Amino acid sequence: MFQETLVILKPDALERNLVGTIIDRFERAGLHIIDIRYYRRVNEAILRKHYPDSMAEGLGKKAQLAYPGITDAKAHGLKVLERLRKYFTRSPVIAIRFGGEEAIQTVREVTGYTDPTTAEKGTIRGDFGVDSIAKSTAEWRACENLIHASGNPEEAKSELALWFPE
Repeated sequence: MFQETLVILKPDALERNLVGTIIDRFERAGLHIIDIRYYRRVNEAILRKHYPDSMAEGLGKKAQLAYPGITDAKAHGLKVLERLRKYFTRSPVIAIRFGGEEAIQTVREVTGYTDPTTAEKGTIRGDFGVDSIAKSTAEWRACENLIHASGNPEEAKSELALWFPE
C-alpha cells in the first residue's frame, strides 16, 4: 500500500554532513521524496506540537531501560522533552515527505532503533550513530540519533500536516 511519511534530519545529521548519505539510504530502499523543506530555525510552537508533553511517560520508560536509577518515568520524560526541543533549535533541520509502498515501515527499518548503540548494523543509526540514551541521560541532554521518523499512519498524518502545512 502506498503511504507517505515524515523524516526529519536532526541537527547532528546536518552538522556531520550526512544529509546526502541518509537520503540515499531511503532512496535505495525504494522511497521517493515528495517534498522537502529546510528549516533554518524551528519555532517553539511546532516543537511543542511535534513533541507534546503527553509523550513524557513513554520517553521516560525508554530512558529507564537504558539508564538504571530513573524512578519517575513521566518526570524524567518531561525533562527529555525539554532537551529534545532545545536540541532541535541548536541548528537547522530538514523535513522530508517520503512516499512509497509501506513507506512508514520501510523508513523505520532503514532508520533503526532510537538508541544508536542498540540499532542494528546496516541501519542509519546503527552505522552512523555515535551517541546513546544512557550517555545522553548521564550528560543531561537529548540523545543525538540523526533522524526522527513517524511511527505509525496516524502519527505520519499529523506530523506531515504540522511540518508541511498546505
